[in-house]
Amino acid sequence: MTNQAPKKVVKVDAKTIDVTALVRHAEAKDANLMACLAYMVVASCGSGFVTYEQVAAAYNVTEWTVSRWVERLEELGLLAEFLALPHARVAQAGVDIAGRHYAFADLSRLPEPCNFIAMMPQWDLLDFLARKASAYPNFRLLMETEAKDLLAQNSARSGERIAGILAKGPSGNIQIRAGLTVSADGRHSSLRAKSGLKLKEIGAPFDVLWLRLPRLPGEPDDFAGKVAAGQMFVMIPRGDYWQCALVIAKGGFDAMRAEGISAFRQRLRRATGFADGRIDDAIHDFAHVKLLTVSVNRLMEWARPGLLCIGDAAHAMSPVGGVGINLAIQDAVAAANILAPVLRKGVPRLADLKKVQKRRELPTRMVQALQVMIQKRFLAPTIRATRPLKPPMLLRLLDRCAWLRQFPARFIGLGIRPERINLH
Repeated sequence: MTNQAPKKVVKVDAKTIDVTALVRHAEAKDANLMACLAYMVVASCGSGFVTYEQVAAAYNVTEWTVSRWVERLEELGLLAEFLALPHARVAQAGVDIAGRHYAFADLSRLPEPCNFIAMMPQWDLLDFLARKASAYPNFRLLMETEAKDLLAQNSARSGERIAGILAKGPSGNIQIRAGLTVSADGRHSSLRAKSGLKLKEIGAPFDVLWLRLPRLPGEPDDFAGKVAAGQMFVMIPRGDYWQCALVIAKGGFDAMRAEGISAFRQRLRRATGFADGRIDDAIHDFAHVKLLTVSVNRLMEWARPGLLCIGDAAHAMSPVGGVGINLAIQDAVAAANILAPVLRKGVPRLADLKKVQKRRELPTRMVQALQVMIQKRFLAPTIRATRPLKPPMLLRLLDRCAWLRQFPARFIGLGIRPERINLH
C-alpha cells in the first residue's frame, strides 16, 4: 500500500464517500463480472463509479460465456439485444475414450433461457455492457489503465482502511479515492497481494496449454474432449476455429519446449483426432501456444475495511468444468444485492463486506472440493497413464441415460446456490 502523491487525482463526484471504484483487468472472466456488477450497482444506487480497463492481452483464450450470463441478462432486460449480437450456441458435451464417444452433459434439458452456452468474444460482451452502463451519469470507464496499489488512510476512530487505488494510465499515475474498492483483478491479483489478506493454496496437478485450430464447415457444434494414455485434449467450437486445451503435468511445458516444435506437433497429432491434419499449418512455433498455470486457492478472509475481493481474486478455480466464470458471476450478483442498499446510505462497514463472503463461501468450497476430487481421481491418473484407459463407471452411466445428463449440465451452466438480481 502507498501514500505517494500521484500526478493526478480523479474526482468522480463531490461526495467522495459514495464513490465505488472497481478494478477490471485483462483476465477475461473477472473483467466480465466487473462490467456486470458496475451496471447493476450504478443502476440501483446512483453512486459515483469508476472502472478500469487494463490493456488486453494479445491472445484472449477465454472467449465464451456461460448460461448463467444469459439468465442475468434477461433479468436486466438486455437479453434480446445481447442475442442479436453475433454468437454461437453450444448445449452438448462429451468425451472420446479409446475410440468411443461418451456424452455426459446436456444443457438443452435446463430451463429456458439458460439452456445453452453462448459463444461470443469476451470483448464484444464487455463493449455491450459498457455501452449500457454509460447511460448512467455516474459511470466512468478508464481505458488502458492498470491498478498498481491500494491507498490506505488512518483514522483515530476507525483505524486503517482502504481508501482507493493508485493506478497508471496513458497520461501517467492517477489516484481514485473511494469509499469501497472491489478487487476482481484475477487469480494473479496484485491488489490482493498488497492487501495483507491470507491466501490458502489448495493446488492442482496439471497446467493447460491453449491453442487454436481451424474449424471446417459441418463439424460438430458441441464441446469435445479426447482422452488417451497420458493425454487429455479439449476442443471448444468457436465459429471458424476450435479453441483447444491440452492438459499437461504441472510444470511440464518447459520440457516440451526443450524437445522442440516438431515433437510438440507430434504430441498434438496423437491427441486431436479428426483435426490432426491441421497442426502443421496452425502451429508454426510456440508463440501459437499459451500456458495457463493452474492454481486452486481461496482467501481466508475476502475483505478488510474499504476493500472486497471477489471472483478469482478471492478464489482461483480449477478449469475442471469451466465453472470459474459461474462462481465469479454469482459473487458479483451477491455483492450487488447485499451492498447496493448500503451504498445508497454511505460507505459499507467491514461487517457488510463480510456478508458477501458468508453468502458465497459455501458454494466456493463445495465446487473446489468437487474439482479437487476430479483432479485426483481422473485427471492426474490420466496424465500419468501409459496404458489404454477404461472409461469411469459414472461416465458410462451418463452416456447410457440421457436424463442424467442434466445434472452435470446444471453444475456447468447454473452452479451451486445460483444468485438472482434483487436490487430493491
